[in-house]
Amino acid sequence: MCRLLYVRSRQPFEIYEHLEKFSIVAKNSKEYQGHGWGLARLVKGRWRHYKNIKPIWKDDLGQFGKTTLLMAHARSAYQDKDIIVENNMPFYDEKYIFIFNGELHGVKINAEGRIGAEKIFNFIKRFDKGDMFDALAKGVEIINKRSRYIRAMNIIIGDEEKAYVSSLFNEDEDYFTMHYKKSADRLIICSQPFDNEKDWQKIKNNSVGVL
Repeated sequence: MCRLLYVRSRQPFEIYEHLEKFSIVAKNSKEYQGHGWGLARLVKGRWRHYKNIKPIWKDDLGQFGKTTLLMAHARSAYQDKDIIVENNMPFYDEKYIFIFNGELHGVKINAEGRIGAEKIFNFIKRFDKGDMFDALAKGVEIINKRSRYIRAMNIIIGDEEKAYVSSLFNEDEDYFTMHYKKSADRLIICSQPFDNEKDWQKIKNNSVGVL
């Protein structure tokens, strides 16, 4: 049950400022988030990626400079298994960046991937006919129907312009409710609000949207 972060801004921002706040969210989480982490950042129109098996709060967060678009993921591996850096998110292809938080049981889908989250990403992409919102909505609907039980399935898929967000959980509302904070020039989405900050809004459960 991981922690997710998305930041998009019209003007370049210091990545460290948001990663430091995100690392506090991860470190103080009631579930351990130290099974590695990763990020994707947009630099001069190109995605650059980074993954480390260290907990995010033990890494050098000042090494990344500035960006206008950041996606980051702190990992809590299911049953403390498969803890290798290759299983860290974000997962990505040439167009989309994918981060996931959740736990599913009895899932009956056929998709490639090292772990469940990567399989979900690849499954959703099958339905992309030029509109990722439709693909995400359809993919989530089918996965929901083909799963014995979903504790939670929170997803953010980003491209260079938009965040496609799906929230779905059946327990622990406080932990699994995602939040966002939006101003005229900046959007932040996170698994929970940053400490000592106001104006965060909840993302509705059982919803799919574009921000």
